[in-house]
Amino acid sequence: MVNWASVGTNLFDGLTYRGPDMKLVPALATSWDVLDDGMRIRFKLREGVTFHDGEPFNAEAVKFTFDRLLGEEGAKGPQQSNYTAIENVEIIDDNTVDFHLKAPDPVLLTKLAGYGAMIVPPQYIKEHGEKYFNTHPVGTGPFQFVSYEPKVDIKLKAYDGFWGDGPKLSELDYRFISEPSTAVAELQSGGVDIVIPPTIPIAMIPTIEDDDNLDLITTSGPTVYALRFNTADGITADERVRKALIMAVDRKSIVDGILGGQAQVIASFQGERSFGFDPGMQPLPYDPDKAKQLLEEAGVKPGAQVQIDIRGNDATFAEVTQAVAAYLSMVGITASIHPVETNTLLNDIIPQGKTGAMFQQSWGGWTFDFDNTAYAMYHSGQKWNPYDSDPKMDELLESQRSLTDPKERERILQQIAHYAADRALELPLYSLNAIYGVNKRVKHFVPAPDNRMRLNDVEVE
Repeated sequence: MVNWASVGTNLFDGLTYRGPDMKLVPALATSWDVLDDGMRIRFKLREGVTFHDGEPFNAEAVKFTFDRLLGEEGAKGPQQSNYTAIENVEIIDDNTVDFHLKAPDPVLLTKLAGYGAMIVPPQYIKEHGEKYFNTHPVGTGPFQFVSYEPKVDIKLKAYDGFWGDGPKLSELDYRFISEPSTAVAELQSGGVDIVIPPTIPIAMIPTIEDDDNLDLITTSGPTVYALRFNTADGITADERVRKALIMAVDRKSIVDGILGGQAQVIASFQGERSFGFDPGMQPLPYDPDKAKQLLEEAGVKPGAQVQIDIRGNDATFAEVTQAVAAYLSMVGITASIHPVETNTLLNDIIPQGKTGAMFQQSWGGWTFDFDNTAYAMYHSGQKWNPYDSDPKMDELLESQRSLTDPKERERILQQIAHYAADRALELPLYSLNAIYGVNKRVKHFVPAPDNRMRLNDVEVE
């Protein structure tokens, strides 16, 4: 299994870069100024950079990239929606561009480090066409394209003309291995040196830990899991019931027993690296007696039923949900688990408000900014919020988007997290670690929380 963003991070550059330490630093832009109350951003561009085909990087390439991303070509993929705050890109001179925004987007600088905003070569694409570019990519990154064989691999080699510190490796081979057990077997045999998340199942962690030639390297990742509630109908329309269902489940035991300790129990729908995370915020405690009391106060009789909709292809989460159902049974709630084909769940059942009382929500949060999670989950009319409409929540969500003061934004995002928890809009479960299997002959490897490993510093003995 290959994460395309991982490949792209070594082939391409964005205007900004965010590495494993989560700090935003210059990349193809050397500096930027946020102007006009967040409605315009001016970027100074790095000089003397060339694409892998020798084409110069300049302001024209930046404008071409974002015209393409926000136009018909970008509409074909999933990335365009992350950048719709951009009205247009204006060329000031060869090394300066202004981004004019439709509305302030406090996360845009981080998004510009994202895979969707990688800068592409205008002349190369105009000459060869989009279809050819998709299978023969050219960027400005530390490695350049060599070959691509669908379902087999993509090969890269070091780019001698890279503008930064060049890679220590001469070549990279990303192999497509869809079966986790095969990927781990290849790691054990030396056929591959690194297996990236989310390939390694929890059940196979001991296999790696017991191998003297391998290291299991983990770091807290962006992916969070919750069971969200139907707040409009049935027993879960009652906040007391929602809190009871949360308090009925021992999430720490689930993390330790099913997930091998490779996760953290969460109090809000974000992990510890998220901007907006409040380290002092505590989850509702595991308290089945209090849960029974709340259910009784709400008039819920023992034997009441709830349906939990989950993704049918997620074996680990299915096991987690079975544990949740067992805990709910201890407080008199009968939970039926309803596995659904993933695309059907995500594109039909959830957005149309056709779920049971509870439904699985797994969220990547790749920007590591709670705004991108919270707005999608809690704002009225959003795809992932089919049941709830709360003017106070909407006001909070909207108010932080126009702020340029990070501390004030963080304060409001933390307030949003507390408010969502006070209303018990979901049963927050856990934030899952990014789990890497690495051969010990690999040196200087730093695990990336978001899988986007830039391998300049890596060596293989």
